[in-house]
Amino acid sequence: MTRIDDCFARLTAARKKAFVAYIMAGDPDQATSLAVMQGLPAAGVDIIELGLPFTDPMADGQTIQLAGQRALDGGMTLDRTLQMVRDFRAGDTTTPIVLMGYYNPIYSRGVDLFLNQAKAAGIDGLIIVDLPPEEDSELCLPAQAAGLNFIRLATPTTDAKRLPKVLTNTSGFVYYVSITGITGAAAASAGDVAPEVTRIKASTDLPIIVGFGINTPEAAQGIAAVADGCVVGSAIVKLIGEGRPVDEVLGFVKGLADGAHRA
Repeated sequence: MTRIDDCFARLTAARKKAFVAYIMAGDPDQATSLAVMQGLPAAGVDIIELGLPFTDPMADGQTIQLAGQRALDGGMTLDRTLQMVRDFRAGDTTTPIVLMGYYNPIYSRGVDLFLNQAKAAGIDGLIIVDLPPEEDSELCLPAQAAGLNFIRLATPTTDAKRLPKVLTNTSGFVYYVSITGITGAAAASAGDVAPEVTRIKASTDLPIIVGFGINTPEAAQGIAAVADGCVVGSAIVKLIGEGRPVDEVLGFVKGLADGAHRA
């Protein structure tokens, strides 16, 4: 049982939906992003997705691309990202952390070394968007053997033939991408999402968390109502990119979390 599994068990027992928040490690700088991260649980965040900055984030829209570039320009690295996790864990040993990013920095580090460092730092799961199921031997299976959840994305174009392959070896939860395209590109619709969640749930007992296109408390509530929870990333990262104070960012996050928890 990982922290992610424990989190969903607690939420299920309380009949609550999950609220997941994404931030980019090191954006706009390491101290500020750590301060935001440390404030997320008190703002109602159940699971933290921590972005690992990368130079070619193909699944991300402009908002998160720019966040990653700001982080890289400020000297953010894989080592500093892991240090952020260690610093967070010094005060919080409960909130799950999912590292979200791309395979290149992990491959460059070496899979075994990376997994040992990630587990020791306090990371609970991985979302690596450019590793398809056909490459499970690269990272997915070693990660699960190391005690980390490997979370896969399903999309509106994941048809009945592809879905079983996507679900194979997935653990923790399934991240359903509510729109076709990149992050921050369009608004999610609960009416469109609901039948897709039902379709995926027919093939797995894992929680289904919906992300992309959620930027208001009302949208968070609507999407969480038809799934097991929701993820918000671009809307939070946008405020950080505008230089808003940490308290203002966390206040915005609390509104989103409250919306999801009302579902």
